[in-house]
Amino acid sequence: MPVRITLGAPRFKLPYTLTHSVRELAPKKAYFGKPLPEFTAAYRADLDRLGPARIAERLREIVNVELEHRLVLLCFEDLSDSAQWCHRRVFAAWWQDATGDEVRELGPTMGPYEQGRLL
Repeated sequence: MPVRITLGAPRFKLPYTLTHSVRELAPKKAYFGKPLPEFTAAYRADLDRLGPARIAERLREIVNVELEHRLVLLCFEDLSDSAQWCHRRVFAAWWQDATGDEVRELGPTMGPYEQGRLL
C-alpha cells in the first residue's frame, strides 16, 4: 500500500494511486533545503517529538482501513543517483535507533513502486 510522506504530491504521473498520506513524517519547509547534517538533526528532532508510538499508531490506522499490513512509505527522490539523498533514509535510521526494527529500501526491480521506495 503506497503512503506518501511528503508535503506535496509528486510532479509526475504515477503508475499507482496515492490514497494515503502521513504528513507528520514529511520534513518541514524551514529546514528542507539545508545541508544534510543540519537537515538530519532538525528532522530527527521532529521525529523524537512525535515519537515511535504515535508514528506506529498513525501507520496502523492505514493498515486497519486498507486491511493491508505492507506499507510503502514514499517520497520521490531517485536514490540511484548518488548526488541525491532523501528523508526516507533519515527516517529509517531514526526508526531503527528508536525501535530496533530495520526499515528496508525497495530498489527499482523489487516491486511495483519504482517511483517511490519502501519504508
